Amino acid sequence: MPLIDKVTRFINDYYIDPILQDSGYNIVNTVTWAILLGICIFGVVKLLKKLDIEIDDRFTLSVVPFVLAGSSLRVIEDTGILTAPASYLFITPNIYFVVFAITVFFLVLSKWIVKLKGRGDYRKNFAGFGLAWFLVNLTVLFYLEDLVLPWVPVFVIGAASVIVLLIKLIFDRIGLDLLKSKINIAILWAHLMDASSTIAGIDFLGYYEKHVVPSYLIDLTGTAFVMYPLKLSIFIPVLYILDNHFDEDEESQTLKTFLKLVIIVLGLSPACRNTIRMAFGV
Repeated sequence: MPLIDKVTRFINDYYIDPILQDSGYNIVNTVTWAILLGICIFGVVKLLKKLDIEIDDRFTLSVVPFVLAGSSLRVIEDTGILTAPASYLFITPNIYFVVFAITVFFLVLSKWIVKLKGRGDYRKNFAGFGLAWFLVNLTVLFYLEDLVLPWVPVFVIGAASVIVLLIKLIFDRIGLDLLKSKINIAILWAHLMDASSTIAGIDFLGYYEKHVVPSYLIDLTGTAFVMYPLKLSIFIPVLYILDNHFDEDEESQTLKTFLKLVIIVLGLSPACRNTIRMAFGV
C-alpha cells in the first residue's frame, strides 16, 4: 500500500471516522487532543491578556453558564434533530471550538457594552449572556423531548456533593488545607459529578463509556464506581501540585488560575452533558 494511502487510512481511522460516526475516543486521538489542549491553553491565556481580561475566581464563575450552554447544545445534537454535515460541528472535539468562538464573542461584547456605558461589571453581562443561551437550549430540549428521569440530576449533584463534603471534613480534621479554596472545591465537585453521571449512565441505565482509560477500568472492575477513586487519585495530587509548585509572580498565578478553570470545564462539561442527556432520556 502506498505511503499516502497508509497516512490517509490512519487519519480516517483515528480522527475522521470517530467524529463522523460519533464513536468515541481511541488512544491516538486522545493523546492528540490532549497535546492540542496544552497548546491552546497558552494561546488562550495570551488572548485573554490582549482583551484585558483578569483571570480570577470571579471570571471563572462567569464562564460556568457557557459550560452549561455548551453541554446542553451537545445534547440537542444527541437528539438527532441536526443532520450531517451541520451535526459534525457539535460533536467532540469540534463543539469545543464552536462554543469557544461563541464564548469569546460574548466576552468581547460584554466588555464593549461596559465601555460604551462607562460603568458596570463585564463579568455580570458575560455570565448573563451565557445563562440566557443555556435557558434557550433548555427550552429547545423541552420542546423536543420529555423530562423522563428527573432523579438523575438529583443523584449526580447529591452524590458528588456528599463525597466532596466528606473529603473536606477529613482534610480539615487532619489539617490539610487543600479544600480551603472555593475553586479547588469546585474542581473536585465538577469531576465527582462527572464520575456520578458515568455511574448513573453505565451501572443504572445501560449507557457506555467513550473515553479510553475510564472504559478500560470499568471493563476491568465491572462497575463505573471505579470512577470515584480514579478522579480522586488524579485531581487531589493535581490540586496539590498547582497550589504548591507555582511561583508567586503574577504571570505564574494567572496561568495557575486559568489551568484550574480548564480543569473545571473538562469535568463540568461532560458531567452536565451526561446528566441532561439522561434526564431527557436521549
